[in-house]
Amino acid sequence: MKIGMIGCGNISPAYLTYLGQSEFARITAVADLLPEKARERAEQFAIENVYTVEELLGRQDIDMVLNLTVPSSHAAVNMAALAHGKHVYVEKPLAISLEDARSMLEQAAAKNLRVGCAPDTFLGAGIETSRKAIADGLIGRPVAATAFMMGGGPESWHPNPEFFYAEGGGPMFDMGPYYLTAFVELLGPIARISGSAGNPVPERTVKTGPNAGKTIPVHTPTHYSATLDFTGGAIGTLVTSFDVPGGSVLPRIEIYGTEGTLLVPDPNYFNGDVKVRRSGSDVWETVPPAFECGENERGRGIEDMARAILEGRQHRASGKLGYHVLEAMHAVARSSREGRHILLESADSLK
Repeated sequence: MKIGMIGCGNISPAYLTYLGQSEFARITAVADLLPEKARERAEQFAIENVYTVEELLGRQDIDMVLNLTVPSSHAAVNMAALAHGKHVYVEKPLAISLEDARSMLEQAAAKNLRVGCAPDTFLGAGIETSRKAIADGLIGRPVAATAFMMGGGPESWHPNPEFFYAEGGGPMFDMGPYYLTAFVELLGPIARISGSAGNPVPERTVKTGPNAGKTIPVHTPTHYSATLDFTGGAIGTLVTSFDVPGGSVLPRIEIYGTEGTLLVPDPNYFNGDVKVRRSGSDVWETVPPAFECGENERGRGIEDMARAILEGRQHRASGKLGYHVLEAMHAVARSSREGRHILLESADSLK
């Protein structure tokens, strides 16, 4: 399947590297609002075709669009690609607003087109091994879970971090999808959420690159704390923050069961050791990986999607999953504003 990539920024080399070895999905064209960036990526990865965004969308020889634009452009680019009759795979989040995301999925269904959404790290050995460990009963029945993504903001390492602090940014919309997607894969859909969200540092200063010293206004919460009730009965805790510059030693994800605890590796990566500590033991045992994979194999999701289209089955990094995660992220901030639990309407769609 021939893929046209729109957006040639920092994340694009990972996709180009992985899909450059794929038998099912091949990037044959690139586009970017900055033509020089598209040409740079094309030369770096021997891509023959460099187009404007409009030219790429109009090409009849492109089957699917890989949308790697900034979050504020996700919905518009996705809708344009669908309007041109192309399948879409988009970086997280699916869209900024739930209304745009619903419209996108409805348009895709009406046109019999597929929508896929990152993250696809749950297709790697780390989460897949964890899922198998739970299915095999290594910790009994899951009853609770915790996840922590806490650190300083991206202004310390990203040369252009403004979009992280715009609407649709922040630690929940930037990093939350990795943790929430892993939770859903391991524990099932989320039924309801309660949470608190705040913005204790209203301005940030860029620390690196040509914009070092520039002050950025913050338009999104930068610290979230959420309680998640899963349809299967487990209760989860998720904290995401750009307000912990000293870092944290808390575990990325732990799943607590009736017979033990599962230590899940960082869901931002595809691999990592999975460990289990059984009831009555003080020793952590490493679970043999379900398969071997690299640390950064972004592209697994779009490859599975292309293969699923050819095989006539559902793909795993789906628009439905992306929508459920998007609804969950919005629910945390909404719960904070309204002071109540929020029921997730999309939970039934994943059962």
